[in-house]
Amino acid sequence: MFQNIVVIGAGTMGNGIAHVFAQSGFQVSLVDVSQQALDKGLATISSNLDRQVAKNSITEEHKSQTLSKIKAFTQLQDAVSEADLIVEAATENLELKLKIFQEMDRLAPSNCILATNTSSISITHMASVTQRPDKVIGMHFMNPVPMMKLVEIIRGYLTSQSCFDAIYELSKVLGKVPVEVNDYPGFVANRILMPMINEGINCLYEGVAGVEEIDTVMKLGMAHPMGPLQLADFIGLDVCLAILNVLYEGFKNPKYAPCPLLVNMVRAGKKGIKSGEGFYDYSESKKAEKVAYSFQH
Repeated sequence: MFQNIVVIGAGTMGNGIAHVFAQSGFQVSLVDVSQQALDKGLATISSNLDRQVAKNSITEEHKSQTLSKIKAFTQLQDAVSEADLIVEAATENLELKLKIFQEMDRLAPSNCILATNTSSISITHMASVTQRPDKVIGMHFMNPVPMMKLVEIIRGYLTSQSCFDAIYELSKVLGKVPVEVNDYPGFVANRILMPMINEGINCLYEGVAGVEEIDTVMKLGMAHPMGPLQLADFIGLDVCLAILNVLYEGFKNPKYAPCPLLVNMVRAGKKGIKSGEGFYDYSESKKAEKVAYSFQH
């Protein structure tokens, strides 16, 4: 059923999604409005494939075959004429996603499934601006996409069973483990994860403990691979804030209200690894050292 895949967005999630589709043998069109973002995304895919070669998980030939299956486009209309599936992986912004879904619906073949990698925004809402709500679905991949096995498959209110079944089985072809989830704010992964991260930030904000201490408690005490503050830096503090805002607006429950420290850090441009500084400093001179934020910030 699926041969030609379009991925919209060449950032961290988009290039990872393009990577796994191409590595599984699909023809992939990677779309971004920025040629610079496309070049960076393709370079990231090549670098990640090099790591796989170094670990003997793939061969040099497989790497070359994977890269040959990816074509880059700056115009959506040039990429979608033969698309069987489009996966939107743009910034976690509702208005932007609604605009992209309208364009996807207008330009894509009538049988094409429209998927989104959103981590929190309503699938039903995005489907409502299309003429094919039965063919709109969520495919929430985890970061880093080539390594993480989970994909949340999220049904919109009008998603058809045939659409769901096709995407569920496709996820298995990619070597992923699909999990069925219904369309409520944050789905499962972020509805559970983000309040934990937010509470870790609140502990710092209230002076309960420092950055490294909070992360150490969760790593050594709860067997988490990384602490909540380090994980927030990895995800992106702006992304964490956006998801918490979706949860807060969706449930009107104060337990989802973003910590004021998180809000201030994002306003100040401290977004984690992507900006070079968050709860930790990722600059070359101070890589992985703690940034001494306290409740005064």
